[in-house]
Amino acid sequence: MTQIKAVTNKTLEGHFLSDTWRKAKKTYTIKNPATGKPLAKVAECTSTDAAQAASVAMEAFHLWKKKTAFERSEILMRWFDLMMKNQEELARTMTQEMGKAIKESRGEVTYAASFIKWYAEEAKRVGGETFPAMAGHKRLMALKQPVGPVFAITPWNFPLAMVTRKAAPALAAGCTFILKPAEQTPLSALNLAALWEEAGGPSGTLQVLTASDPVPLSDTLISDPRIRKITFTGSTEVGKILYKKSADTVKKISLELGGHAPFLIFEDADLEQAVKEAIACKFRNAGQTCVCTNRIYVHSSIADEFAGRYAAAAKNLKVGDPLEPSTDIGPLVSKEGLQKVKLHVQDAVSKGAKLLTGGKAIKGLFFEPTVLTNVDDDMQMMYEETFGPVAPITTFDTDEEAIQMANDTPYGLASYIYTNDLSRAFKVSEALEYGIVGVNDGLPSVAHAPFGGVKESGIGREGGHWGLEEYLEVKYISMALHH
Repeated sequence: MTQIKAVTNKTLEGHFLSDTWRKAKKTYTIKNPATGKPLAKVAECTSTDAAQAASVAMEAFHLWKKKTAFERSEILMRWFDLMMKNQEELARTMTQEMGKAIKESRGEVTYAASFIKWYAEEAKRVGGETFPAMAGHKRLMALKQPVGPVFAITPWNFPLAMVTRKAAPALAAGCTFILKPAEQTPLSALNLAALWEEAGGPSGTLQVLTASDPVPLSDTLISDPRIRKITFTGSTEVGKILYKKSADTVKKISLELGGHAPFLIFEDADLEQAVKEAIACKFRNAGQTCVCTNRIYVHSSIADEFAGRYAAAAKNLKVGDPLEPSTDIGPLVSKEGLQKVKLHVQDAVSKGAKLLTGGKAIKGLFFEPTVLTNVDDDMQMMYEETFGPVAPITTFDTDEEAIQMANDTPYGLASYIYTNDLSRAFKVSEALEYGIVGVNDGLPSVAHAPFGGVKESGIGREGGHWGLEEYLEVKYISMALHH
């Protein structure tokens, strides 16, 4: 644990550029959202820092790509081991900088580390192929090679897992990695960089640039032709801007953007299990995840019973100090986030929604777990991401109606269905226009499965071999043999 504690102190006024902890000329303050008190100061990185990082990443790339997959795998495994050894300190840092309940933070450390372990193993499985030639004197083959230096922008809601889900496959493939973590949660990212350094990660392979305003820094790296890949997790609005900007230098890009997940509960569902899973799906991280259910659709024949049970379960969730082991829901990350939740609830109630439980801000950035019925499509929360602990429930009568309502959105990240009918499970899963479908499963994400959306929820996939391929280029070689 001493390593992380020492590093956290070291990062108070610094950033990790090349392989050096550097003191910054300017800093900005990180506040604990649960207490409102200052937590740390971190570097205010500039465009100049970004340009330097690109130069370092390019230089390091020439050496890192030449390492064997087995050598890269060994370093990644040491990184994994160090994460697990420092699980508690990593979890506590995360909870303090973004307010996630400590039991969830501990779970996230394990989840984040699982990506590193998976890609440490997967690095050794990158192969090419040979294929038949039309002419007898030719040999044809395809090789897979790293795309080059990568620039990643990650969100605050999963400050470890969203980094490792990108960095682990990139580093496994032989790319170098420049990270701009969310301005609210830089400490988790800096701790990861420290552990990468301790694991023997070579100089310049992983750099972390912190900034309260990401735009100047990001613009510099996106316009730099040496950066060959952009990977971003965040809002659809920002993703579209990055997509356009990356076109000027024709970079590869992965975008994991906003969602508006439907949760469909059919009349044959196990109600007890459906309530349990829909609670976990909606209220983890205080509803601040892109795969949280935003709309719960229940068959009209069971709607009242489900809503009653669901509201009772939501009411029992403990809101409070996120460092307390018994806490279920911590604060929202910012005043802006809290204001959006308030507005969505007020809008729904003013238009006729019925409040079953919650509905109020408590103190500071905390908001009660909230359940609403009698909602309709005109309410903001039914077409905008709330990103808070608010669950609207409405009804349907037929499978076709449920599918139509679920798909009636520009988003297509995650969706969920509850049924005991296998035929229905397949038919509805195939009809839903989403990158992820959880069938009787409110928490489907794992390191070895593809994660990503369709429509305006993104481009590309993270996780499994799909996630590694995002950082590889295919090179075709045609070789003529002469006697």
